[in-house]
Amino acid sequence: MARLQSCPPLAIRSGHDGWLVDESGRRYFDSVSSWWVNILGHTNRRITEAIVNQANELSHVMLGGCTHEPAVKLAERLSLRTGKHLGHVFFASDGSSAVEIALKQCFHAKAIQGQTARTRFACLRNSYHGETIGALSVTDVPLFQDSYRPLLNDTFIIDSPDTRLDNEDAALKALADLLEKQGHQLCALIIEPRVQCGGGMSMHSSDYLRRVRELTRQYDVYLIADEIAVGCGRTGTFFAWEQVSQTDWPDAVLLSKGISGGNLPLSVVLSSDEIFESFLSDDFTRGFLHSHSYTGNPLACAAANVVLDYFDEGLTDIINQQSKYLSQAFGRFESDSRISAIRQSGMILAFDVKNAGENFAERFHLQGRTQEILTRPIGNTVYLMPPYVLTQDIAYFLADAISFCLDKVLD
Repeated sequence: MARLQSCPPLAIRSGHDGWLVDESGRRYFDSVSSWWVNILGHTNRRITEAIVNQANELSHVMLGGCTHEPAVKLAERLSLRTGKHLGHVFFASDGSSAVEIALKQCFHAKAIQGQTARTRFACLRNSYHGETIGALSVTDVPLFQDSYRPLLNDTFIIDSPDTRLDNEDAALKALADLLEKQGHQLCALIIEPRVQCGGGMSMHSSDYLRRVRELTRQYDVYLIADEIAVGCGRTGTFFAWEQVSQTDWPDAVLLSKGISGGNLPLSVVLSSDEIFESFLSDDFTRGFLHSHSYTGNPLACAAANVVLDYFDEGLTDIINQQSKYLSQAFGRFESDSRISAIRQSGMILAFDVKNAGENFAERFHLQGRTQEILTRPIGNTVYLMPPYVLTQDIAYFLADAISFCLDKVLD
């Protein structure tokens, strides 16, 4: 908290498209989409109009014993995007609550099926799934965990297939060994498909994920795909899992962040028939007893339906063109001896800084402010996750600004 003195927060007054404006009138390009949520930029007119129109009809109603058109419409549209392989949607308010729901669903479903020994979860090394107790238990970032370690559940941590380590085969073997030896204790493996964002933008292949799906099926372990950060087009397809398979889906897929375009808190858990049907019973204790006050809020669902409209209108093609702008603009970084492991997955571009020095992330962020860019390095990893309003000119502007920041910070 003391760093609030050396790195005071920006007082933001307004935002439009990719730009934020502070109280002094200085603007900054939001190169990280405000923690990856404002995928369509700030104050998107269509989303704002949808929220206002919905507010004039129905601002909120509990989903306990009630429903409403925006939630039903959103659930149906999301299920269709999985080819109806995941036909059941549970609404929540943010990413961590979606993770909690998925963990509880998987545990409870296995227990109902009589597999009461399956009480544990597995995650990848350097994974990040949130900071509530359950979500933090399946996270592997000591900075967030250490203060709360006595409260956390005991989770199996398996090797990450991080492409920087060139260890995909070893990571798969580690998973196979765990499943063979401890699979009877596992109810689910949770994984961030394609990119482990909070763990330093670690990337892995679709082939790895296909093999993971095969192994989890073989050992009857549920697979949870946490697409809270990588979903909604971020890696080049609406669901990152689409790059793995169109037919063999995980048992649960989680979305949040970009699903409402960064306008209102919303998350969803899409679940398989098997999980859903486990809870169908006249026995009340077999029901999935979980709720949040603002579950399926109509305003948030209205915003999310506009986001899906953009994808129906071809946003994925635009995203893929914008990702080319990024790769072209940052091509010259390949020869920069100060950095390593430049990598990209759709609209995520990252690299690691060698010899970054103490407090690199803070120093880089502050230097970025002088160049009118908002950045948020993770340790010595600089990354970009810009909103889908990127132009070629802005891509080169970002490359120039980041190059300048490196010069200043590493001088």
